Amino acid sequence: MKNLSHSLTLAACAAATLLFAGGAIAGTASEAQLRYQQERAVCMSGSSNQDRATCLKEAGAALQEARRGNLSGSESQLGQNRTSRCNTLPVQDRQDCEMRMSGAGSTSGSEQQGGILRELTRPVPAN
Repeated sequence: MKNLSHSLTLAACAAATLLFAGGAIAGTASEAQLRYQQERAVCMSGSSNQDRATCLKEAGAALQEARRGNLSGSESQLGQNRTSRCNTLPVQDRQDCEMRMSGAGSTSGSEQQGGILRELTRPVPAN
């Protein structure tokens, strides 16, 4: 009887683990679906900076990648992306770029307007 009780306890633990993991996966899937619905609404309203067909195609591709688990961007990854934009600049300009990308200075514009302008004003000593 003790072995049966132990087996039932193990089975219950396994079922609970699967249920929890399934819930976490479902939560991610529902978040992805919600995001897709929001992006699709933007596409259909015409407020995207893309034509409707391209916008819908991109939203669908993002949903598919999210379902595969390939769209998670951690803060450290986003920070690395911001910094890597500055690596193509000449060495003397990189520090200013990194400062702008970390939030120093001012920003204006949007993706819909064609881009975001990041501006940083610093005094430069005269020679």
